[in-house]
Amino acid sequence: MSKYIVKRVAFGLVTLLALATITFFMMRMIPGTPFAGEMRQISPTIREKLIAEYDLDKPIPAQYIKYLKNALTGDFGTSLNRKGTKVTDIIATGLPYTASLGLVAFCVAMAVGITLGTVAAFSKNRWINNAVALIATIGVSVPSFLIALLMMLFLGVKLGWLPLIGLSGWKNFIMPSLALALGPIAMITRLVKSGLQEELKQDYITLAKSKGTKPVIVVVRHALKNAMLPIITYAGPLLATLVTGSFVVETMFTIPGIGSEFVKSVGNRDYTLIMALTILYGAFIIIANIVTDLISAAVDPRVRLK
Repeated sequence: MSKYIVKRVAFGLVTLLALATITFFMMRMIPGTPFAGEMRQISPTIREKLIAEYDLDKPIPAQYIKYLKNALTGDFGTSLNRKGTKVTDIIATGLPYTASLGLVAFCVAMAVGITLGTVAAFSKNRWINNAVALIATIGVSVPSFLIALLMMLFLGVKLGWLPLIGLSGWKNFIMPSLALALGPIAMITRLVKSGLQEELKQDYITLAKSKGTKPVIVVVRHALKNAMLPIITYAGPLLATLVTGSFVVETMFTIPGIGSEFVKSVGNRDYTLIMALTILYGAFIIIANIVTDLISAAVDPRVRLK
């Protein structure tokens, strides 16, 4: 087990380095500078001083080596568009909003998805199965931003039931969390349904039923537990994705999280902020995958970690 963990961590670090390297050089390949939008408002002398201040006048390999050395010590630099503001401070301000929204969306997706999948697997009612299938189809085919837009128009503008901006209260979480959760709900529902239907065909389920075990215990303690492996595998990267933000949804609901910060940084060519957020996203995904593998091994002993 320990050997496996060391391998996965080492592979994750190499992947993170590759991601940071590709992102760094791709940003430098784009024509222009982070100060392109200000060129008409500042003199060439000041612009040259800004470029020199952020070392953008040096060769790209030299910039890369310096950035890597600083990043290894936890110094991700200052924002190019917010003079004097550290990138880590921007992330520390926005991450709580993004993380809280992501955790709510994750919990909603898991609870609703597992419930719908279980109902669909056991129900003989055609209408229930069709309703679950419809929800799954909508979740897979309709993008989150369109769901968010429809909810904003009907629940926010037309009916006035829910607020449209920010995360100041519990009502503010309803629309953005549902918009983020509907797609995962569809996937989890399908995984649970197919997993349970497969587990119900196994001999140990027949044996448990023949002993007079209550149906609820058969489902929860036996069938659902063994059907959870695909859901756990899916849940790890899902949690990392939701906790690190949804760019479009956060922007639509004016949520001051790191998702909206990423969108702004790309538009403003804020190199240092783009790099820090990319590394953060990559680290979350890598950690989530490692933790998911370990949990899978604990839940199902058949999973062998070498």
